[in-house]
This record gives sequence, structure tokens and C-alpha cells, in this order.
Amino acid sequence: MLEPRIPVTAEQIDTVVADFYAFVRDHPGLGPVFARHVTDWPAHEAKIARFWRNAILYEKGYDGNPLAVHRAAGNVRPGMFDPWLGLFDMVLRRNLPPESAAAWSALAHRIGRSLRAGVVEQTLGADGIPRLR
Repeated sequence: MLEPRIPVTAEQIDTVVADFYAFVRDHPGLGPVFARHVTDWPAHEAKIARFWRNAILYEKGYDGNPLAVHRAAGNVRPGMFDPWLGLFDMVLRRNLPPESAAAWSALAHRIGRSLRAGVVEQTLGADGIPRLR
């Protein structure tokens, strides 16, 4: 069995995911974006927890394509990633020891850069310049 990428437990992952989405639902910019797509919050949170368990604990069980989902949403814009990641960082600091929070944050920011790049590719204007809003 592989050692976890970051020293966190499955329970801590579940707590971070639940806390994050509680804040997302109340966020004036992000809440409406999620509300347009998420109708079953417990199922969504369980799926995202499986994503993080796969990425951090190497547990199998996540079946999805985050880039395809974010591209298909139609209302995810590159400028949304900074507040999204800022909120995630705040939740990590609230729920984890500093070293674990920092390591998970670094991973989330790498994933976020990749997702943002994929969304930017889709949002290029006719002139080739990204539409950031």
C-alpha cells in the first residue's frame, strides 16, 4: 500500500470537502455557479471526497474527468479560480495542521492551474485572446 501523498486521513478529507462546500454555497460569486449544476449536495461532496482520496490517499473509487466537467459547465471562467482556491485554502487552514494544509494547498493550486488553463483554451475569443470573465 502506498503512503499518502499528504499526511491526512479519509475523515479529514471528508471534513474539508463538507466545510468547503458549506462556504461555497454562501459565496456571492461561486455559490450561483455551483447552484446551477449541483442539485444533490451530498452526492457531489461524496464524489469530490473520492477525487481527493484518490489524489492524496491513492484510493480507487473516483471516476470522473474534472477538466471535461468544468469545460462543459459553460459558466466556469478563468477568473473564478483565485477566489475558489482562496476559499479552499482558508478551509484547509481551519481544519488541518499547518504542514498538511500547506501541502494540500500546493496540490490544489497545481490542479487549479491545470483546470484554469483548460478553461482558458475553451474561452479564447476570435482574436485568440482569452476572455477571463
